[in-house]
This record gives sequence, structure tokens and C-alpha cells, in this order.
Amino acid sequence: MRMRIAAFFCVLFTAAVGVANDRPNVVILFADDMGYGDPACYGHPQIRTPNIDALAKDGLRLTSFVTGSWCVPSRTQLITGRYMPRVKFNGGTGADGRGGLPDSEWTLAEALQDAGYATHMVGKWHLGYKLKKFLPVHQGFDTWFGLPYSNDYIRPWVQTDEPLGLYRGDEMVEHPFDQDPLTQRYTAEATSLIKKHSADQPFLLYIAYAMPHLPLHVSKEFRGKSQFGLYGDVIEEVDWSIGQILKTLDQKGLTENTLVFFASDNGPWINMPPRMQQAGNELWHAGSVGPLRGSKGETYEGGPRVPAIIRWPSKIKPGRVSAELVGMPDIYRTLLSVAKAEPSPNVVDGHDLTAFLQGDVASSPRKDYFYFRSGLEAVRVGDWKLRTKTGTAELFHMRTDPYERVNRAADKPEIVKDLYQRMQVMAKEVGKRVQKIEN
Repeated sequence: MRMRIAAFFCVLFTAAVGVANDRPNVVILFADDMGYGDPACYGHPQIRTPNIDALAKDGLRLTSFVTGSWCVPSRTQLITGRYMPRVKFNGGTGADGRGGLPDSEWTLAEALQDAGYATHMVGKWHLGYKLKKFLPVHQGFDTWFGLPYSNDYIRPWVQTDEPLGLYRGDEMVEHPFDQDPLTQRYTAEATSLIKKHSADQPFLLYIAYAMPHLPLHVSKEFRGKSQFGLYGDVIEEVDWSIGQILKTLDQKGLTENTLVFFASDNGPWINMPPRMQQAGNELWHAGSVGPLRGSKGETYEGGPRVPAIIRWPSKIKPGRVSAELVGMPDIYRTLLSVAKAEPSPNVVDGHDLTAFLQGDVASSPRKDYFYFRSGLEAVRVGDWKLRTKTGTAELFHMRTDPYERVNRAADKPEIVKDLYQRMQVMAKEVGKRVQKIEN
């Protein structure tokens, strides 16, 4: 842990005056590749998600929440509050990758740990593993049980001989292992941590599920139980897990002062590459983007727009639904704020949502969002989104056309020009290129 002297004395002062009770516990429930249209409360006609639906009923359901369009950038935004191009990983973070979060990053876990929180992680990391210093327990988490990267980093889907194993702390403790009961094992770990919680210290608990990332795995208790085949079984088991965690919070009397954030890291792998279409993986094993356009790995909304719900009973009015633009970096910035944690010394791309969440203001503080893939491919500013990947300007009015069906570029050349200039400024700032567009 990289402890700062100022933060250290801040923790001592906090403990001395006993203000920990006015800061919420934080539980992050993070699905992997769950589509915007997968939960019932986001419109799926067959998959049953009563616990996700109840979370939405008791909190704020966001319908324009965006993040990175695949695993690493979305987790980077959550853990650092920064767009991925700002973070110098110096290598890949999957199997055989030697990159990882540098010491200069001020992670969510480090910030809350230094603010006096107990910090725990269960599940997938994917932000570096080859050197132990990259692992969660050296990035601010007190404990970690889970996988270092995605569950498909094994043959035949990825040509690697690196063992895919479960870690506890900074040691691999199980290889090989059965993925079928993994959601249940993560659930048992998470509920055990909540049950052991000391009432005099707030905690951060980050649960990053392996599912429904391909290859799909589900326990025997849920196999064949849904009305939507194997994929439905997997989603319904994740929903069960969420229900168990929420139930445990309630049993411990922690619900009122716990902020729960649920989201997916990105959209479903509808356009999965040929390497994934083997050994039991089928095209229908990907989730749903609902009426949105696009897939995981793309900058149409089906890739970066995901289901997202925030519940905080003591602060957020239940049953709210908002189409305001919110981005994953905002979660980082907001959690540091509510935890009274030291701000990051780095450029942060997130905004503090506290006033918006509490209903003090009607609008989200986020006014724009930049969509990266190999380069900077799109930007949304207010109601307008410009996408340049094809070399032709694609301009969509997101309030009236969230499905990106009607290209308005020819009618709104001045908006195209303004948004394109914004993209060029950001691209220069982070060292990425923007596709030149035709006039």
C-alpha cells in the first residue's frame, strides 16, 4: 500500500473524533459482459431478475450509464476514475501480460483504505498480475479471492499455457478448478466478509463476477431452471447471488447506511470472434443489448451502455429512473467524496454525483463522454454523439434516437465540426488518434 503522510494523519483524526459512522459502507456488484437488455427491469421478457429489479425499485436506475466497451478500460475507469489511455500499463493484463497499474495511480481501494475503510475484493481483477505488486492486495485491498483476468484465458479460446487459477491474497491457491460453482463460491466469500464486519469501521466490498463472460458456467442448482436456456440460467444465478448479498446486509443491520452500486463492465459479446465460437460456446450464449445498436468492443451504445443501479436508502429516493448521462469514472469520484477520502493527485475524468443522487439537482454533472477503442472513436456532448470510426461522420441525437439509427451529420454540420474539434483536443491530451472524417 502506498500510504501518504497526510492521509495517515487524516485517518488518525477521523478515528479520534468518531466520524466514521457518517460515511456509508460501499458494495460494488460488477457483472461481466451482462447486456443492457438482460435484467428484467431493463426490458428482458424471459430472464427473471427479482433481486436486481428490487435493487432498482429501492434506488436509482440509470438508463444512460456508459463505460469502456470491454473489460480493461471499464475496470480502469472504476478503479482509477480515468480513461484508460491516461494509465500507463506498459503491457497487457491478460494471460502472459506483463503490464499493470503503475505506482502513480491512486486506486479506489487505496483511497478508501487510507480513509479508514476495510477494503475487500472478490472476483475478477484484470488490471495486472504478472508482478505481485499489480495484484489487488498491493493496490489497496486488504483481501482478495478471485481470478487475475477473464475466465476464457485458456485453450482453445486463448493460445496460452499460463495456468488459470484462483488467487487468495497474492498467491495462486487453486489450479485447476471447476468454474461451474464459481458464482456460488464468490457469494459465500462475500457474505462471509459482511458477516465478519466490525460495526466501528466502514467497508468497501467489490464483487466482480466471472459471469456471464464466455465460456458460460453455472452451478447444478441453476442449470436448466430459467426460461432462456444456459444464458438465462447464468444471469439468474448472478441475480440470486446479489439477493444473498443484499439479504446479508439486511441481517446485519447495514442496509440503511450502505451504498450499493450494480453495473456490468460492458455489453454482451454479440459479435464474438471466431476463436470464441468453439468448444461449447454458441452465438446465442451472448446477452442482449435490447433496442441498442452494437456489441462488446464497439463504440455504438450496445458496447459501452450498460445496466446500472445505485441504492443508498438514507440518501437516494427509491424508485427513481434517470436518462441523465453518467459515466463509470463518476463512480470513482463519487465514492471518494462520500467516503471523505483524499482526492487523486492525477487528472480524474469523473464527476461527483452526490448532489444528483440525493435529488438536490435534477441534472447529472457529466456533460460529455469520450469513447475509446484502438483510438478515440466517438464523443457524446449533451444530447449529441459523434462517431468517426468509419471515416464518415455519424451524428446521432441520443435523446430522440438512443438506438443510433438516423445519421444527422448532413443536417448538422456545425455540430459535427464542434464535436470533432473536441475529440481532437482530447486525443492530443491522452496521446490517441482520431480517424479523419470526410467533409
